[in-house]
Amino acid sequence: MDNLQWPTTCPACRKVQFNSLDHPDETSHGSQTLYHRSPCRPQLLDQDPRLGFGVYQSPNSQCLNSCLTALKAGYRHIDSAQYYANEKKVGEAVHQSGIPRSDIFITTKIMTAAGSLDKTVDKIDGKDGYVDLFLIHTPSGGSNNRKEMYLALEKLLESGKTKAIGVSNWGIGHIEELKGVAKVYPPHVNQIELHPFSQQREIVDFCHRNGIIVEAYCPLVRNQKANDPTLTTIAKAHNKTVSHVLIRYCLQKNWVPLPKSDTPSRIIENANVYDFELSKEEMKTMDDLNQGSKGAIVQAVSNTL
Repeated sequence: MDNLQWPTTCPACRKVQFNSLDHPDETSHGSQTLYHRSPCRPQLLDQDPRLGFGVYQSPNSQCLNSCLTALKAGYRHIDSAQYYANEKKVGEAVHQSGIPRSDIFITTKIMTAAGSLDKTVDKIDGKDGYVDLFLIHTPSGGSNNRKEMYLALEKLLESGKTKAIGVSNWGIGHIEELKGVAKVYPPHVNQIELHPFSQQREIVDFCHRNGIIVEAYCPLVRNQKANDPTLTTIAKAHNKTVSHVLIRYCLQKNWVPLPKSDTPSRIIENANVYDFELSKEEMKTMDDLNQGSKGAIVQAVSNTL
């Protein structure tokens, strides 16, 4: 492990250092990482690290070591879910890392209204613990089911078992139907598939206008575009990898990318995204790769009910 090329980090806390970007809703934190800043969101989300680490399809035999590698590399945001069945390993990694719990941002997701929220929190952070962000994983199941789950998350928020709540894969219609029933509106976060080939501009614009943080899963397009000529040309110009370019694109679009890997060298490599910046022309070139819903790897959201 120690022979791997680690990203530039603060020697005191191992958080990735960076060159601050000129975005009005980003702020530096001790020259160590990028965070969101917005008066529209809970104070907790001011400390939502801009680069997350995903653990989808990370088997329990690997998830613990992958999370420990990510934390050592400077990641401070881990994205899990009940559906992934590896929440316990995420919690073990956090506790074994030696990093204060308050310095790590943990997200998980509920799949159905029948899912036990408290048990999920207990798996990750113990009986008296908490998660930083709890999401509804999918809008499927109908309007009543969505509302029931969201109200359950509001109760969890009130109890202190979570610090923020949100949704995943929700379109505009799904979010707006909460207006009549929710105490917490809009939701703090919407996590959707995002990358240059599926930019989901309508829902992204809606979220940004309403102060909803946009998180991007599948930011690396599951490595299906590793040889794309546009991406390889841009990567070569910066002496970077295509993965670096895709993550950097997300950051500069004001999305929270959640790259996933169980390969230690790639986990570490993917954190090396703070020493270069894509030009306006390069961003425009990547914007032009958009294929709408046809470019989605998993699913594009439906913006209507």
